[in-house]
Formats: sequence, structure tokens, C-alpha cells
Amino acid sequence: MSDASYRDAIFTTPLDRVASFSFDEQVVSCFPDMLRRSVPGYGQIIAMLGLMARAHLRPGARVYDLGCSLGAASMALAREMAAEDIEIEAVDLSRPMVERASRELAEAFPDHRINVTEADIRTLDYQPAGMIVVNLTLQFLPPEDRDAVIDKLFAALEPGGVLILSEKIISDDPVENAWLIERYHDFKRANGYSDLEISQKREALEDVMKPDSLNTHHERLARAGFQRSHTWLQYLNFASMVAFKAAE
Repeated sequence: MSDASYRDAIFTTPLDRVASFSFDEQVVSCFPDMLRRSVPGYGQIIAMLGLMARAHLRPGARVYDLGCSLGAASMALAREMAAEDIEIEAVDLSRPMVERASRELAEAFPDHRINVTEADIRTLDYQPAGMIVVNLTLQFLPPEDRDAVIDKLFAALEPGGVLILSEKIISDDPVENAWLIERYHDFKRANGYSDLEISQKREALEDVMKPDSLNTHHERLARAGFQRSHTWLQYLNFASMVAFKAAE
């Protein structure tokens, strides 16, 4: 199959009615290209996960990859950690994502303990974990559900555990927010998206994705009980945070 078959062309044609965005077969088929061209800093976030695992995980610890999509975070962790040093629980609510991630992770890392599950992270029965990765996932949950999810993740983490939370963000300052959005659209244009594609995708995401500000994220993490949290990367209106649970 040619590279063009994998290119994100979902919103290239004018639509009379733009349906809400969903992680269906069409999105799965072009998802790597979509991430590469529309999420600033995504490659850097993925590349750092294995290094963070090396720095913070005890040997044999469990790691959750929540909203795993096609398993990029799980692959980064497995590349960096020996099979006996990590157990990965990858979770996504999209069946097409889970089916493809299961195949690709099993082929790439047959000796690693990687379990891919179709489940809702709001109701998952969490087991003790040394690290939890939540990449571009919390933003798709209803805002009223987010505190409870972070509370559950805090409870699941072992003492000394870490949460890596990466999200699209908004600024509390409307002028700064407008500037970030304009520069983000410039970023997408530079990566080959047309104004039509940008406009239609934004409309598709309006009722599906509700970003929070960095202040909101850090306040939520503090309320859940995390000892401290830092924004370790921000590229335009995308950011990644790390939160630390106190060691006993």
C-alpha cells in the first residue's frame, strides 16, 4: 500500500454537514499521519516516555497507557525497557484502535507483557501501577468526569509513582489563547492542511473535545493528592505534564 493511502484526507472535501469526530476505521487508517501533522511536539512526548520510565520505574512495574490509540506510547516504553522490567496495560475505547494496536504490539514486541483492552478509563478496575500515561485522552471526556478519573489514577499509583498527562490546552488569557490558535493553524498549514480541512476538523471536534487550561490541570492534580506536578513540555497549545505521588 502506498504512503498516500495513509495520508489524512478526511476533511479535504467540502461537507454539507460535518459530523462529530470519532475514532473509527477511517481515522485509524490515517492516524499516524494525523498525529504527525496536527499535534505539535507529539514525537518529543513519545520519545521521552521510555526515558521517564527508566528514571522512575522499579523493575517489573505495571504501566498503564490510557487512550493508547495505535500503541505509540506502549511501543516507546517497550523499546526502552527489557521485557522482564515492565508490564504494560494499554486501554482504548475505540475497537478499531484496539484491534490494530493489539496486532502491531504483538508483532513488534512478542516477548513483552503487553495487554491491550477495549474499555472506558472512567470505569476500569485499576491495579497498582508505577506509571500511568494519559496521552491526548482526558480532553475527550466530559469535563464533569475528569476530576473523578484523576482521583482514580492517583489511587492506582504506587507510592513514588508518576502520571504523564499530555493534552491540548487553552490559555486563561483570551489574547494569548487567540494567538496560540492562530499559530497552531499556521503549524497545520505548514504541514499541508488546507484552510477547508482546518475549518471542518475544528467543527467536528467542537462538541467532542473540550480542552482545559494548564492551571486547571495542575489544580486538579493537586486536589487529587499529587505531591507536585510540572509542565515539562509545551509547544503552542499542546502540553505534557508530569505529576508525582509521594513515596512512603
